[in-house]
Amino acid sequence: MNAPGKARSKAATLLSADVDVMGLTGRILWTEGTPLPEQGAEPRNEPAYILIHGIGVSHRYLARLHGVLASNAPTYSLDLPGFGGTPKPGRQLSVEDYGAFIAEALKSCGIDSYVLVGHSMGAQFAIEAALHAPEQVRQLVLMGPVVDSRHKNVWRQSLALSLDGVLRESPTSNLIVISDYIRCGPRWYLTELPVMMSYPTEKRLAGVHVPVLILRGSRDHVAGPDWALRLSRAVAQGRLVEIPGVGHVAQHMRPKAVADAIRSFVTATTAHR
Repeated sequence: MNAPGKARSKAATLLSADVDVMGLTGRILWTEGTPLPEQGAEPRNEPAYILIHGIGVSHRYLARLHGVLASNAPTYSLDLPGFGGTPKPGRQLSVEDYGAFIAEALKSCGIDSYVLVGHSMGAQFAIEAALHAPEQVRQLVLMGPVVDSRHKNVWRQSLALSLDGVLRESPTSNLIVISDYIRCGPRWYLTELPVMMSYPTEKRLAGVHVPVLILRGSRDHVAGPDWALRLSRAVAQGRLVEIPGVGHVAQHMRPKAVADAIRSFVTATTAHR
């Protein structure tokens, strides 16, 4: 892991360091009050929150949620290989590749107990990370998970995302997302798009054996209500929460409400484990 640098956003000032595992380079980010564990340190009793972005974007649209969660728990965000200005891999990566990268990157940083929080395609990455390292994952939170069974082709998925951006999101969230798409570039986005579209989210989620929260904005047409309910029923300990009045990027529009829902879920399910 390389020496820390700083990544500034309006929501928070985060420290960052590159992480090299599996021949891939990503980035981990944390607040100044949440240092990375020292290598070889004793395991913590308190799990950390790990925030995982979706296709084309970066940690930046999760930064508001990061700031709220970090106020009372260790919280880390990731920029995955190929996204957020990290080096582009030399081949197409599967969702399973990304899940393994997440688990191995956290292990290399000394983070051994965590709650995975993935948004959009990041929900797919989080599922695979949970399957890769089941002993380390305490809970799994899937925000606006894709791909809704109503949008099983690129045209339908693209239309849902475009309408959400125009009708449901704020100028600040759209600015973050669009600028991240530009930084990602069309080549890598289009390389990973078919990976996202073909991933069997519901089938793979059924293999997860920790409590799972499905979280969506009530106006999210990317991850619709029927789809979200189906996913919550795909696991033994599944729950569904809707954040009123917001669309797909609920964590940027309503970070406190999203954080409160996540904390309540983690508290309730930890008590029963």
